[in-house]
Amino acid sequence: MTTAPENTATVRLDEPAGRWVLAVTAVGSGLVLLEATVVNVALPALERDLGASLAGLQWTINAFTLTLSALILLGGGLGDRFGRRRVYLVGLVWFAVASLLCGLAPSLEWLIAGRALQGIGGALVVPGSLALIQSSFHPDDRARAIGWWSGMSGMAGAAGPMLGGALVDAAGWQWVFLINVPIAAVLALLLVARVPESRQVLTGRFDVAGAVLAAVGLGALAYALIQAAEDPAGAAVAAVIGVVASLAFVWVERRSRAPMLPLNLFASRPFSVANLASFFLYGGLAGLFFLLPIQLQVTAGYTTLQTGLALLPLTVLTLLLSAQGGALTTRVGPRIPLAAGSLLCGLALLLATRVGTDASYLTVVLPVVALIGIGIPLVTPPITATVLSAVPDSRAGSASAVSNGVARAAGLIVVAALPLAAGLPQDAASNPAALDRGFDIGMLICAGLFILGGVIVWFGVPRPEAVSAEPICNPHWAGCPQLDVPRATDTGGAA
Repeated sequence: MTTAPENTATVRLDEPAGRWVLAVTAVGSGLVLLEATVVNVALPALERDLGASLAGLQWTINAFTLTLSALILLGGGLGDRFGRRRVYLVGLVWFAVASLLCGLAPSLEWLIAGRALQGIGGALVVPGSLALIQSSFHPDDRARAIGWWSGMSGMAGAAGPMLGGALVDAAGWQWVFLINVPIAAVLALLLVARVPESRQVLTGRFDVAGAVLAAVGLGALAYALIQAAEDPAGAAVAAVIGVVASLAFVWVERRSRAPMLPLNLFASRPFSVANLASFFLYGGLAGLFFLLPIQLQVTAGYTTLQTGLALLPLTVLTLLLSAQGGALTTRVGPRIPLAAGSLLCGLALLLATRVGTDASYLTVVLPVVALIGIGIPLVTPPITATVLSAVPDSRAGSASAVSNGVARAAGLIVVAALPLAAGLPQDAASNPAALDRGFDIGMLICAGLFILGGVIVWFGVPRPEAVSAEPICNPHWAGCPQLDVPRATDTGGAA
């Protein structure tokens, strides 16, 4: 594989051009993240209208997450090769068409297929969004831009339950998908008119084998976890296939000249630690967003709209505090905000075990929502900034794809495994007593994931004085100049 350098990033955040880049990329990424959570509040309606079991509801979530996490690395590489704006545009159009198919779904099987197609479009949008931020903005403005990007796109994900609740009550669950179509159309027009192209010219073959093995490995493991109770023999076979495919994926990536997952990125200690912590943190968050809306409706007796409104403070706090989270990361480094945000979210999920029959919003639900709304802005910007600052700009697409892929894979695995680990039966969405028991166990598990993520961050992320402000450059990366002196504090001593 060969590369050619791209144009130097000079866009400033306080310029109109910078604001357009930020708005279009953040809203596009937010649209994908919105789709990861907007469906959660509609799950009881899907159970009623389409006769879905708990496993069916899990697949409604995980079909999207599976293709997104399996192909997001490939999406980042495509953007680096063919142009980040171009691939981003293709992803928006694909996502809109898939959303239309979901909205018109006559059956659960149709809906699950449409969700899988949505994930493919999202895999082209999300890494291109962050890579356009990284490659467009002047280095002095990147941390703030990432903070705003995290806040705006993260707010969309946090707003999912509220928007979903309003749409389901007002127009039906179909509109949680159909609403994406006009939004994506407007974004596509603005993208072409306002956002400049950015790419790292690459040559070489695509890593088709890596993409296939990643999809097979994640899909088989998800099937094994979701179907373990109903189909033990099939789940066991799927687990073996998943493990073999995952090991084969690592082998292929090590040997490939143009791997979908560049394993040498993990030579950077901050990059590796941030992604490991991200797995546990985003896994805990996915578990919360999967179970809490169902618990509020089925056990606590909230309507769909009330459930969405109950989570509104999370959305508002995420929007208001994410830019400050980015600025705090710039001042003190990522270690303290990440650890503090992780522990706040862990505390919130411990408090969530109090949510039960006739739960009071002010004294029971609101403290959980508020703590999560404060914790997320302390987690997302520093995780993102740590990942991107650990690689050269030429690998921004791949690095952002790895980071997002880890987060989505975490959600896939946790949503697949959590009902089994918490002892939830297949009729949990219509069985308040069983759901309430399993919900408490699930929240304790998710709290443990957050706390574990915080511990990894505290002991694994270097202190601010040990972290260089410039992206770390590995001599083995294509397009990266050789280093005169290895920076062991940045790479953990890796070559």
